[in-house]
Amino acid sequence: MKNKIYKILTVMVLTIFVSACGNKENHNENDGHSHDEEEKTEVNEEHNESEEVMLSQQQFDALKMKIDTLALRNMSGYVEANGTLEVPPQNEAAITTVVGANVVSIEVIEGDKVNKGQVVAYLSHPNIIKLQTDYLNAYSNSNFLKKNYERQQKLYEAGVGSGANFQKAEAEYDASKAIVNGLQAQLRILNVNTTSVRNGTISQRIALRSPIEGFVQKVEVKTGQYVEPQTELFEVVNTHHAHADFMVFEKDVHKVQKGQRVNFTVQSIPDTELTAEIYSVSKTFEDSPKAVHVHAEIENKKGNLIPGMYIQGKIQVNNTQTKALPESAIFKEGDKHYIFSGEKENDDWSFKPVEVIVGEKDGKWVAIKFTEEIDENTKFAYNNAYYLMAEMKKGEAEDHD
Repeated sequence: MKNKIYKILTVMVLTIFVSACGNKENHNENDGHSHDEEEKTEVNEEHNESEEVMLSQQQFDALKMKIDTLALRNMSGYVEANGTLEVPPQNEAAITTVVGANVVSIEVIEGDKVNKGQVVAYLSHPNIIKLQTDYLNAYSNSNFLKKNYERQQKLYEAGVGSGANFQKAEAEYDASKAIVNGLQAQLRILNVNTTSVRNGTISQRIALRSPIEGFVQKVEVKTGQYVEPQTELFEVVNTHHAHADFMVFEKDVHKVQKGQRVNFTVQSIPDTELTAEIYSVSKTFEDSPKAVHVHAEIENKKGNLIPGMYIQGKIQVNNTQTKALPESAIFKEGDKHYIFSGEKENDDWSFKPVEVIVGEKDGKWVAIKFTEEIDENTKFAYNNAYYLMAEMKKGEAEDHD
């Protein structure tokens, strides 16, 4: 009986021991699994945090980063057209002299901005001095004839003077006034102050003035040079009124109309696209090439827009627009494409990759669609996407180390 009880106790002790060991092993296994999950979560969090590029303001400026909200762009349905920058005739001026004279001094150089009435040069010649003395003599003689006319008029009205003398005095006075007015008009064209001349001041030189506000386009004289009347000495252009003049070929004329928008580029302003709106379409064809002039008002004028510059444009003939970014704003990794959202954090800039689906390409622009909904006020980097990606990868590698 005692042996039987002993065996039963032994079996119970062994069972409890085995059970306890099993629970310990299971507990250890569970602990290991939980630890792995925590490590995995930490890695994912670190990975998400590493998908960010921070740039200082100095780096931002050095890279010439461009940040803005997404642009809507017509990626299809346009007519290509080339042309030049032009200004209306009333905004161009050729400065000439009405008399032959020598150039005493030149007050401007090409590229200078001038206001209406500003002096661009001074001229001098004996003929200019003679014209002033002729005016002064004519004015003095006219005053004498005026007094004689008034005296003859009083005598005639009093009945003691002859009508012939009165009429002669009147005719001589009228003729003198005509001569004075003619000489005075010539001096005013030469910008000579006639009041000063009447007071006895004779100008040794005359001022040549700009008739419009603008920029000096050409200077075609030298100091000391003699210039003939009506010779073009300076050219002034008001570039503020520069507009785009496109040539549209016959096959595309029916698609183009007033009010349509045009995107175009100028070689003097690289990597910059200007926009314009058509305000006039010519009704006659040029012979060579067979095309019509289309005039468009530039909306975002910038840089040095000089008449005659060659331009390349695309006239939007339908209104289908889509979100788009320049190629330099998009990078490809595997089969996926990304762009970078950007925002300022204190004194630094934060950039984060956003997955997109690319569409049509138009020159340097690419249509994009988002895989997830994006706030319309979100700003994105318009350039240096591959640099930002490289910096992000470098940051990830450093975090793993």
